[in-house]
Amino acid sequence: MRGAKSAKWVAIATAVALGATACGGGGGDDDKKDNGGAGKPAGYVSIDVGEPQKPLIPADTNESNGSYVIQSLFTQLLDFDADGNIVYTNAESVETKDSKTWTVKLKKGWKFHNGEDVTAKSYVDSWNWYANIKNNQQNSFWFQDIKGYADVHPEKGDPKADTMSGLKVVDDHTFTIELKAAVPYFNYKLGYATFAPLPKVFYDDPKAFGQKPIGNGPYTFEKWTHKKLIQVKAWKDYQGPNKAANGGIQFKHYAGGVEAAYKDLRSGNLDMIRQVGPTDLPNYKQDLGDGAIEQPYAAIQTLTPAFYSKTFKDIDPKVLQGLSMAIDRDTITKTVLNNTRTPAESFTPPGVKGNQDLDTDVFTFNPKKAKQLIEEGGGVPGNKFTVQYNADGGHKEWVTAVCESIRKNTGVECVGDAKPDFATDLEARDNDQVKGMYRGGWVADYPVNANFMKELYHSTAEANNGRFSNKEIDEAMNKADNAKSLDESVKAFQEVEKKLVEHMPAIPLWYYRINGGHSQDVDNVKVDFHGDLEVWAVTTK
Repeated sequence: MRGAKSAKWVAIATAVALGATACGGGGGDDDKKDNGGAGKPAGYVSIDVGEPQKPLIPADTNESNGSYVIQSLFTQLLDFDADGNIVYTNAESVETKDSKTWTVKLKKGWKFHNGEDVTAKSYVDSWNWYANIKNNQQNSFWFQDIKGYADVHPEKGDPKADTMSGLKVVDDHTFTIELKAAVPYFNYKLGYATFAPLPKVFYDDPKAFGQKPIGNGPYTFEKWTHKKLIQVKAWKDYQGPNKAANGGIQFKHYAGGVEAAYKDLRSGNLDMIRQVGPTDLPNYKQDLGDGAIEQPYAAIQTLTPAFYSKTFKDIDPKVLQGLSMAIDRDTITKTVLNNTRTPAESFTPPGVKGNQDLDTDVFTFNPKKAKQLIEEGGGVPGNKFTVQYNADGGHKEWVTAVCESIRKNTGVECVGDAKPDFATDLEARDNDQVKGMYRGGWVADYPVNANFMKELYHSTAEANNGRFSNKEIDEAMNKADNAKSLDESVKAFQEVEKKLVEHMPAIPLWYYRINGGHSQDVDNVKVDFHGDLEVWAVTTK
């Protein structure tokens, strides 16, 4: 996910460290009065999380700012532990005999924050609503495996039905999911927060609900002061394994970006920061002592071409391979990024099933071959392109370094195209307004290699903002989806990944590591599988 991550309760993707953050507000006395330590209720903890792109509805959240909040308010059927193994949350079990029909049994006694029971119908009704094309949810694509999806979400025109035929309520705590074809890793997908249920009151006024959501998660909604603060309160009746250890959370927005958030952390007005910016990376471990956090997680940074743009429409993949080989990843990660990233060698990060050595030199710095490939491919139209990024996420330095490496080693001009914040950056991507390439970041929604291919490069994928389209790749992914077992599906997607090298839907740069920190006022700050700070477990001193 570029941001929409699975809600992880023990060690969780959207988009992604050093910048899947739209932070705002920062630094002045007014901010501290409204937003800082003085305005925080006793027992609450605070973290820098910027303004969500969309209203707070699970299936309309596809970036990390909104994801943090969604994860606090909603809980889906299952989650993952630190090693990427399935752990059941709201589900008692999710079983199948053929990978096509799945039976879900819910734990009894779960309720929404308004006291309504969480039932099988809660899930079935919400999934049907999420999938319906009339409701225009960003993550509706995630329900396409289910039989009858095409009836509620046709490629053109109005839906033929209001419900997917593959969803059946058996009793209050049991429902079945029939897929169009077998998908052996479908249960892993259910760990994504977009599959969270909705209470009945949602359907009365979805727009109003998105501003004041009622979920079934460890926290209840309190307030949302746009572009400043979202506040949630621990729910004492929560029955999941990630029960809040604190009184509540303040998600604080910093207009001054990660630098302003870091200053507030050091001054005692912020408890946790997700990512230290490039300016402070050289000193943050010394500054924060045992409050410094460094840990790898399942995420990757890329440069993604907009294949609809004048620059990259019908581009020869050799040109993209050449641009990739012109980037000195080793030097940039060691200097500009202060050894906080690991150069990428594939399209999938370590830590997910199927990560492999692609046995290619396309990700290896080689200026001579880079120029040769670019020339053989006909060059970059106009000999110049731009890289779009969000200015509030600490990306300017490395984008400048990548562009300089390309310019110096190939003669192709490359310049940054800064958008003021992450939400603006995402809107430009969603509306096909990227002029050249954009900074792509993806965090694992579930720990299988398919997540880094099917959700990004399939022609129907919502997060395929570069609009890459290749029938051969689509067919290979569809075939991998329908493999007889999880292992066979993983192996089939490994073959898909080898073909991606030939077509270059993106240029992998490096794998992520979280480099964040916390103040001395809190304890038990841990990082989950997807690089999220486990805010539910944080305690105050």
